[in-house]
Amino acid sequence: MQSSDNKNAIIAVVLSGLILFGWNYFFPTQTYEPAPQIVQKNIDPTIKDNLVQSETQPDNASSDFIEDSVTLQNNDVSFTINSFLNISNVKSKNSALHSNQIFKKSDISLSINNSKQKFLLNRINDYTVDISSPNSELVGKILLNRKNYLEITLNNNIAFIPRLSLRSEAQEMDDGQKMNNFVIYGEQLDTIAVGDEDIEKFEGKYKWFGLDFNYHLYALIIDNKFMYKAQTQGNRLLIEPLVENPVFNFKVSFLKKNYDDLKNFGYELDKSVDFGIWEIIAVPILRGLQYFYDLLQNYGLAIIFLTILIRTLTFPLQYKSFKSMKKMQEIQPELKKIKEKFKDDPQRVQKETMALFKKSGANPIGGCLPMLLQMPVFFAFYKVLFTAVELVDAPFYFWITDLSEKDPFYILPILMGIAMWLNMKLTPTTSMDPAQQKIMMFMPIMFSLFMLNLPSGLTLYILVSTVVGMLQQIFVYKRTA
Repeated sequence: MQSSDNKNAIIAVVLSGLILFGWNYFFPTQTYEPAPQIVQKNIDPTIKDNLVQSETQPDNASSDFIEDSVTLQNNDVSFTINSFLNISNVKSKNSALHSNQIFKKSDISLSINNSKQKFLLNRINDYTVDISSPNSELVGKILLNRKNYLEITLNNNIAFIPRLSLRSEAQEMDDGQKMNNFVIYGEQLDTIAVGDEDIEKFEGKYKWFGLDFNYHLYALIIDNKFMYKAQTQGNRLLIEPLVENPVFNFKVSFLKKNYDDLKNFGYELDKSVDFGIWEIIAVPILRGLQYFYDLLQNYGLAIIFLTILIRTLTFPLQYKSFKSMKKMQEIQPELKKIKEKFKDDPQRVQKETMALFKKSGANPIGGCLPMLLQMPVFFAFYKVLFTAVELVDAPFYFWITDLSEKDPFYILPILMGIAMWLNMKLTPTTSMDPAQQKIMMFMPIMFSLFMLNLPSGLTLYILVSTVVGMLQQIFVYKRTA
């Protein structure tokens, strides 16, 4: 009996153990632990979007979210930035369609210590993006400023060397008259044609570099406290600092090359309007052009009135030049007699010629010197009209709808050639032989061909200047007759 009871007890214990073990196995006790916090910095970028989208946020939570690329834009400009910090698809609502198409195909890329890195783009709002690198301590911010430029700031725990690369495609307009160029500005403006196979190297304290095309500038403004090295390689311009630094910032702007707007923008971007050595004269001419436009509301009329004003101001020099040429014309028969009379005695010819000049008051260089003194004004005016963005889309009258473009029917170049030919017929010939005179008669034709594809505003200036010069010349000749 006792043996039977012991046996039953053992069976009961085993059964109880089996029941308890089986219950815990099939129905385990639930334990509750705090949910782990998600650290964005350490999350694999390939799953980041899913994690962020699956999080529930209270009604007043931030609307920040991660994207592979973002477009920052306002009413004037637009920039697209991807997770490798490539800046592309830049465009402006105030730019010419052709230029927008070119700059949309251009892009800026960034590498860190000669290697590409993928960043997390955390959009804060329509104009701000936070950036961070999943595999390092590098963080930063991209901001579309109210002045319509991107401001990019990068910070790292250790010093690094960033490399910026600007890429574009070789393009030209107006049969080669306008081309896109890489531009670098430090103490002077260096220009290299996009696509140039020769490798150009630069080193110095640069303030900005960029892409210049058809009255527009795509500029990268850098911190000029550091030395930089730059290099062009065909369709690409590379630039990087010569020393490491834990902080790097730069700005990206896309601007129409209006001289006053660039001047107000700062960073010496106005130097992209390249007046060359004639800047000291070109800027006052530009101001005069703007002044007459404010009065007349037509840049074609402004060119005409400014040309007449400049011709009037330089008329005293013209007067001396025309008067001297007229005297030289009058003594030509006597000069010919002297050369024939003393043809075997060159020294006597020179002596008698100088005596004749003194007696008549003629000066052989009197006709050339005043004209040479006017050349800086001519070249400065040429530079202003060739580079002035004010002429873009500016109509004149009739068939001229854009003074920055060539005359579509070539009427102005033809009229200019006729005016130059009449002016040459009016100008007295002094010492030219018949062969030289025949060559000079072809000059108006050559000049007209040269002007066919240049801006119609520039052709209008030369036409008006030639006509006013002829009228002044006729006036002088009548007074000295």
